[in-house]
Amino acid sequence: MFRLLTIFCIAGILFSCRTENKEYRKQTADPTIYHESFKALTDVIVHDIFSPPVASRIYTYASVAGYEAARWQDASMPSFSSSIKHFPPMTVPDTSLEYSYEMASTLAMLRVGKALIFSEDSITRQIQKAEAFYKKTGMPDDVYSRSAILADSVAAHVLRWSSKDNYKQSRSFPKYSLQNDASTWKPTPPGYMDGVEPSWNKIRTVMMDSASQFMPARPTKYDVSKGSQYYNETMEVYNSVKNATPEMIEIANFWDCNPYKLNVTGHVMHATKKISPGGHWINITATACRKAKLDFVHSTRAYAAVSIGLFDAFISCWDEKYRSVATRPETVINENIDPEWVPLLQTPPFPEYPSGHSVASGAASVILTHIFGDNFAFTDETEVEFGLKPRSFTSFKQAADEASVSRLYGGIHFMPAITNGVSQGRAIGELVSQKCGLAR
Repeated sequence: MFRLLTIFCIAGILFSCRTENKEYRKQTADPTIYHESFKALTDVIVHDIFSPPVASRIYTYASVAGYEAARWQDASMPSFSSSIKHFPPMTVPDTSLEYSYEMASTLAMLRVGKALIFSEDSITRQIQKAEAFYKKTGMPDDVYSRSAILADSVAAHVLRWSSKDNYKQSRSFPKYSLQNDASTWKPTPPGYMDGVEPSWNKIRTVMMDSASQFMPARPTKYDVSKGSQYYNETMEVYNSVKNATPEMIEIANFWDCNPYKLNVTGHVMHATKKISPGGHWINITATACRKAKLDFVHSTRAYAAVSIGLFDAFISCWDEKYRSVATRPETVINENIDPEWVPLLQTPPFPEYPSGHSVASGAASVILTHIFGDNFAFTDETEVEFGLKPRSFTSFKQAADEASVSRLYGGIHFMPAITNGVSQGRAIGELVSQKCGLAR
């Protein structure tokens, strides 16, 4: 009788533990805290004014850490070490023990993000918020401790990998030197800032073989004589701004994504911080994950795949920017057509060809289409916090096409930089989708 009671007691305890575990796992399985944490990282990237290429680097390493910790809960999800040649395999956790891979994922992503930004206090607060959330789920103490250790291990592994991408070395590379040639880029008003990241093509690619793997067609030959192809393309930009409709102006501003816009009033100048092109597509990724009710691990994969696509896209784009060093429409128009003309958007401080937003949008839209489908309708509220109305789209391709043509409406790109940039980005998106196992 005593032995029977003992067995019943043990069975009751085990059943109670399983019930308790099931209850806390319902809460940890919800990816909301991961979405919130990624948004917190975006907010810091905006605050710290990272350029679009650097922002894409931060997103990539943080999101890879998040995915690599989360993927252990689904045996069908492979490590990026199988698709990224230079990403070393990770130590396999002891799967006979219980972990919260969701907790490890969120904390690993945040710890990597914290190591790559300036305003560490903001990410520290988000880490504390995430830790408190997982603690309150009723997770057993030993599971909590093991999961925190796993997060640290994954973050350390990814940070070691990131340290070998040539970024630190590039901080001391020489600045862009102006050339005595009317066809080449020169700083533009109002800030007349130096060219951003002239050596970004020296950064290690993620899934591309090299920075020049998807080199676009050559830009139109500089020729300001009336009737030339270049002149006609210049007039297209000039007239687009001059005759802009309210819809064109709204589109241009919605996709502006200038991380550091200078505002000049008389002798007073102040800056407005806004989200980067990559950050805008990361927000779209979050919107799609939420709408599709993607589970935790698949959400982390979506962030990682889009981030990798953006990172390679900016390396590819910047490789061409500082190869062709093409001058901007503002410079050409002011020097040859109308000295009083100003673009609708502020001209970014780097060469014109190709359009960075077009390359990034092309890549991200292809990856998201492979994940969510061709006709995935969504409403993009990214710019609401910056005072603009949301815009709705029937597909990621439609959004990318609008983002790209916004550069013409804004007066900061010629059409070849847009059309060739989109093609360049789509090719990168297809490569990343294939290597990530997304292509169908």
